[in-house]
Amino acid sequence: MRAPMLWPGGGRCGRAMSMPELAAGLRAIMPAGMALGGTDGVQEPLWPGEAIVAVPHRLAEFAAGRAAARQALAALGLPKVAIPMGADRAPIWPQGAVGSISHCAGACMAVAGQQADFAGIGLDLEPAQPLARDLWPSILRPEEVAADGLDALRIFVAKEAAYKAQYPLSRQVFDFQILRITFQDQYFTAQFVLPVPPFAAGDILQGRVIKAGGFYAALCWIAPETLR
Repeated sequence: MRAPMLWPGGGRCGRAMSMPELAAGLRAIMPAGMALGGTDGVQEPLWPGEAIVAVPHRLAEFAAGRAAARQALAALGLPKVAIPMGADRAPIWPQGAVGSISHCAGACMAVAGQQADFAGIGLDLEPAQPLARDLWPSILRPEEVAADGLDALRIFVAKEAAYKAQYPLSRQVFDFQILRITFQDQYFTAQFVLPVPPFAAGDILQGRVIKAGGFYAALCWIAPETLR
């Protein structure tokens, strides 16, 4: 998957961040059949099969993500299990489940659902800090007009969520220019401008973006019937 975006100050969340407010905001936009888990970044032990070699900061993020994912699975009524990392660095969810994990320092959320209800799910969280203008050309298409850095950030989180939702289906890495984002209030569409099998050029994914607790959060989900 793509390398993570780097934020000024090392990407750490500021003191104004509120995990409860963020969780409430996400629950308000989640469709039926989707569950949420979250941690405040406190490291929990990894389960057998989850061990990775990483610097301490990355290891803490990884462990928090797995803990949040298990919370989401439990909220669905599914067993808590190890969620190892695949060769492509994507989480390997248990059979019959799909999900997505997102974190910044001090905050971590995961969403999960059953494959009978969702073909793919994507979640992205970013601190509500303006996206640096020098990053805009690599993220925004010419027709995606941003009024300011926060507007550009909103487009970025929508693209990240859509990318994460489609990745388990396509297993293809692509840049931000492949998706065109259009907003209507909190709702967004992400349209493929080029084919990324099984998605054709012109295919559309849908999701929502909110600002809550000092974060921008985007959630995208793909219904199974979309691929039939």
